[in-house]
Amino acid sequence: MDDDLSAMSREQLAEEVRRLRAGIRAHRDATGHDLCWHHPDLWALLPERVEPAIAVPPWPKFLRGCLRYRESLDAQAPDAPVADTEYDGGAGRS
Repeated sequence: MDDDLSAMSREQLAEEVRRLRAGIRAHRDATGHDLCWHHPDLWALLPERVEPAIAVPPWPKFLRGCLRYRESLDAQAPDAPVADTEYDGGAGRS
């Protein structure tokens, strides 16, 4: 799967590391409502092009998962500032 790496020069490998780090940082730095979205831009950093096979839970279970996720943020980052904004539809999201 990662055979392309063995054909890369040192400089090409370094550029690949910089590109991947930039993608990871963008994902890490997501905040506010962007925390709730899957991140196809992050997946697009991989060389293989596949259509992710996502399964969507029924609404009640999905919302319970959202609540659990938000509760985990309270536990893991209790001092994080609150972004008291309404969701506005998110650019590029459907």
